[in-house]
Amino acid sequence: MNTTHDPIRHIKYLRQSLSQDNEAIGFFLSAGCPLSVEMPEGEWPLIPDVANLTKYIHLELIDDQNYSKLIIELEKSGKNKDNIEDILSFLRGLVSVSKGGEVRGLREEDLDGLEKLICEKIALKINVDLPIAETPYHKLAKWIRSIDRKVAVEIFTTNYDLLMEQSLEEMEIPYFDGFVGANKPFFDLRALEDDLIPKHWSRLWKIHGSINWCQKIIGSQKRVYRTHPNTKESSHLIYPSHLKYEESRKMPYLALLDQLNRFIRKKSSFLVLSGYSFNDGHLNDVIVSALKSNPTAMVLGLMYGDFNHQGEEKYPEAYRLAKNQHNLNIWTNDAAIIGTNYGEWFYHESDDDKEILTFIKKVNSENHNPCNSNVNFGDFKNFTTFLQRIIGSTKD
Repeated sequence: MNTTHDPIRHIKYLRQSLSQDNEAIGFFLSAGCPLSVEMPEGEWPLIPDVANLTKYIHLELIDDQNYSKLIIELEKSGKNKDNIEDILSFLRGLVSVSKGGEVRGLREEDLDGLEKLICEKIALKINVDLPIAETPYHKLAKWIRSIDRKVAVEIFTTNYDLLMEQSLEEMEIPYFDGFVGANKPFFDLRALEDDLIPKHWSRLWKIHGSINWCQKIIGSQKRVYRTHPNTKESSHLIYPSHLKYEESRKMPYLALLDQLNRFIRKKSSFLVLSGYSFNDGHLNDVIVSALKSNPTAMVLGLMYGDFNHQGEEKYPEAYRLAKNQHNLNIWTNDAAIIGTNYGEWFYHESDDDKEILTFIKKVNSENHNPCNSNVNFGDFKNFTTFLQRIIGSTKD
């Protein structure tokens, strides 16, 4: 007999988990989330995904000889030239060994210049404003603002854009992103690690940096500041490469990874992943190791699309991890892995909760045996609509 999962039961559990005001609730937003923002015809997406952002960088730097040489060397090393994160990782690896000379035909100053140029091009492309119309980011912000919580909501993101900041500020929601100050806001590691933050402030942790961060060398020390994304005074500090920088304990990257680890280790913590495809092995290790150490925690991955794509598993790494970790659940459009058990969505006709039924799409069970329903929370737009609907609802 095939295992199935009842979508009504599990959506009720999700609603109940999100209604708690005294437990640690967090959201992890990744590259798929900006794609859910509706745009006028011909202007979508607001921000491109990694593949299309990489194509943009290729076109912008097509005449740059150093960039062409970098891509040739990248391919020689078996890396993916169609992923800007792989390109930056490879580039920064060369920077770290080029001091006082050259590597693979590129001098230290060539590599430094390339890194700065690529980051500037990325910042130019993704430094955009949210549409005035209500977006999924606004809906999430409204949900955060809807209740005076005893434990602040924490938002983790690997995105470098400023969309979450815009929505929080438009809703006049106070938040802390690790930086303090007015002239050149600096990263306050002590406030982060010792939790010296007002309880009514939400937390926004940008794990891979941001287009409005920069790094400066003052004397012999490297310091990180929050600045305007259009600044030309220093290189934008975005780092998808997971390199261990000098003075790494003082750098935001590892401090924010530690914060993700601490959050999941809190008693009864609940973290919802949206737009994340589990392609980052380092982040996966942090999430899974924290879950192993805290059986009361729960991480829910909301994945876009069906469980399989063209006859193959769409998110194989996510499925592998969830099948071995009881408190990591994965929901796709037509199936889920819950409590390490795979099953398609199947529910029996019921009138007990019409609100929840609006988020379940009936399908022809003859063609989808035994599946008879879809739960499309992997679309950030649908999930945040659900959040907006449950504002003010009582605890189950």
